[in-house]
Amino acid sequence: MLSGGRRDNAVDRPGAGMDRRHFLKSTGQLAAGLLCGGFAAPAAAADFYFTRLMYESGDWWVDERMPANILDSLIQYTTIRVDPEERIIPLADPAMLHAPFCYLAGHRLVEFTLQERENFAAYVRNGGFVFIDDCNHDIDGLFARSVERQMAQIFGADALQRLPDDHPLYRSFFEFDEPPTTSFELNGWGDDIVHDYLRGIEINGRLGVLYSNKDYGCEWDYDWRNKRWLAVDNTRFAVNIVMYALTA
Repeated sequence: MLSGGRRDNAVDRPGAGMDRRHFLKSTGQLAAGLLCGGFAAPAAAADFYFTRLMYESGDWWVDERMPANILDSLIQYTTIRVDPEERIIPLADPAMLHAPFCYLAGHRLVEFTLQERENFAAYVRNGGFVFIDDCNHDIDGLFARSVERQMAQIFGADALQRLPDDHPLYRSFFEFDEPPTTSFELNGWGDDIVHDYLRGIEINGRLGVLYSNKDYGCEWDYDWRNKRWLAVDNTRFAVNIVMYALTA
């Protein structure tokens, strides 16, 4: 169960404008994306759909129940219109360029192909948001080392920076004083330390990549109906991540 400083007050933003959802209109790539890879665009009525990025080098398919859990939380806590289906799109497919939010996770090596690297860079630089989660919940494993190398190659050696505790991400819906801790961080599997910060990459003052070694994906990987047994719903931080992605 997540722990850490937090308050139960929700920021009054459930109907905030979906600014980032419209970012691709200025890139001229939406039509091309819809024609590639057999990807079906979500219903026009949806403000949000969950996109998992498939990449060639690693085990992108981890935490299979987590997306449904997050989607349920968005329906439960917010007024945004949610497409209930998880979308799985290859990172190399231009269709990913118009997603409002992307999730990339795994345990193994991450080594982008040229097309994957170009799409990742274009998506983030044009206003997209990627949540990268290390399922090894360590700071020096293969996934961590290889992801950090990829980010340095794309955005520069110093692009990944620690998020301060007053970052708007922690206030985008629920209020948190710090990144919630996961049950995996001190269970003897991994590096046996609490990772007291998240890192990110900002483009023009906007967070485009959120990078976590805390293994939130595994923490939220349970049947969504089991949340009723939790004293505090640990997916509330996922709501913050999505709401920041949509409104920042």
